[in-house]
Amino acid sequence: MAVIVPFKGLRYNTDKAGEISTLVCPPYDIISEEERQNYLEVNPHNIIRLELPKGDDPYKTAGNTLNEWLRDEILKKDEKEGIYVYEMSFLSSGERRNVKGIICLVGLEELSRGIILPHEETLSKAKTDRFNLMSHTYCNFSQVYSLYIDKDNSTFSIIDNASSGEPDIKLTDGEGVEHRLWCIYDVDEIAKISAKFEDKKLYIADGHHRYETALAFSKHLREQGIVSGDKGEAPSDYVCMMLVNMENDGLVVWPTHRIVRDLDNFNIDDVLNNEEILRNFDIVEVATLEQAREMLEDKYNKEYKSYVLYTGSNYYLLTLRDKSVMKALFPDASDAYCELDVSILHSLILERAFGIDKENMANQINLTYTRSEDEAIAEVREGRANCSFLLNPTRVSEISDVAAAGEKMPQKSTYFYPKLITGLVMNKFL
Repeated sequence: MAVIVPFKGLRYNTDKAGEISTLVCPPYDIISEEERQNYLEVNPHNIIRLELPKGDDPYKTAGNTLNEWLRDEILKKDEKEGIYVYEMSFLSSGERRNVKGIICLVGLEELSRGIILPHEETLSKAKTDRFNLMSHTYCNFSQVYSLYIDKDNSTFSIIDNASSGEPDIKLTDGEGVEHRLWCIYDVDEIAKISAKFEDKKLYIADGHHRYETALAFSKHLREQGIVSGDKGEAPSDYVCMMLVNMENDGLVVWPTHRIVRDLDNFNIDDVLNNEEILRNFDIVEVATLEQAREMLEDKYNKEYKSYVLYTGSNYYLLTLRDKSVMKALFPDASDAYCELDVSILHSLILERAFGIDKENMANQINLTYTRSEDEAIAEVREGRANCSFLLNPTRVSEISDVAAAGEKMPQKSTYFYPKLITGLVMNKFL
């Protein structure tokens, strides 16, 4: 099924660029302008200059900068094709966790073929931005993060054995996450790893916009006559991915909270007395945020569908009475989709009680998203938003179940932690 191939990774030449810890950064879409400037002040060769360019013509600037760095050997392609084992080690809830996978090229497939499976809706603005950047750089600066099923752990065992020695790159980022990279050039090892994916599907965990953009860009190059030949012969027929075992017990998914803002004539009493909410949810007023957190976690452990509504002065725990109400609304949808926390929140509360439709959500007119609980509360408390909803995280099993059913979750349903760091290895395909 999935086609996995090695590639000549584009990596920093630290003799000229500086310490690797000063050259990498988190994903571009979670970096503020202030953080961007800070990275460049530490090292002007930081990858953020390419991944998140600024200026009057930012995409052209990124292309010119990349060419300069290649000419000056700030960045160099590996001499041999390889697969790169990447591991992140981090603390979560006081427990040390590890996530290890491979960075490789994966053959681009139409999503309808069911080989590469998405789980989340995408936003068109983000795809346009990535398409423009790719048009001037012909490079994947960061990887699409995907999961695969490996119940007997046989695939991971090969990967783990291939990376038993000292890593080629290691660093600790500002959040205390340890990153390690092993460069695997052995042809036999690569063949064994690639063969293990011939019967596997891949589930996109993070990077839906980048995958869809790579697919569109590959078609664009063929339509323009820039690339020819059979599918799979051109480097642009592939995209750079990080592949992780779905059974990896180090996987951590954080919730993405919802902030409701700029609604006309908003009145919290109208919300709490809304017919849809009263019909479908039990409502309990909660005294403190700490108590609300504890109750929300308890409901999660017992597999209830609950949310904390914060109004600026009060906390309320809303718990769905009967899961079957979603199946009645969406008879053709899978049970997996109908029982998602985000599906229930969006359909029964935000759409039917608040009047915020799907297009409004997609364009983030009256609904914005944050992984920060503090931000979700502060925006309301300081009067910049009407109210907010604190959510429980989506389970990894729910992600695969929805994707396997050929469906997509609402946007911003998942936040895998930690995020893959950008700048360890890149894919220059033209």
